[in-house]
Amino acid sequence: MKKDLHPDYRPVVFRDRGADFAFLTRSTATSDKSIEWEDGNVYPLIDVDVSSASHPFYTGRVRTLDTAGRVERFKQRYGGR
Repeated sequence: MKKDLHPDYRPVVFRDRGADFAFLTRSTATSDKSIEWEDGNVYPLIDVDVSSASHPFYTGRVRTLDTAGRVERFKQRYGGR
């Protein structure tokens, strides 16, 4: 395998500030910020807008749309041909 071809794959902390949630995983992402994790080590920190703690699909706060009403309006407007 060629040397210096692949980016450095290392532990990184991703933080969702809106949900006050952070998790440690491995990534090639880089950052100028760092954070001291629960194990006492310092890791690069990546702030994200959405995570599993704040995304409506994972939190169960998904709203379902009234698709039946839309179909009925379409049939009324265009005659249900």
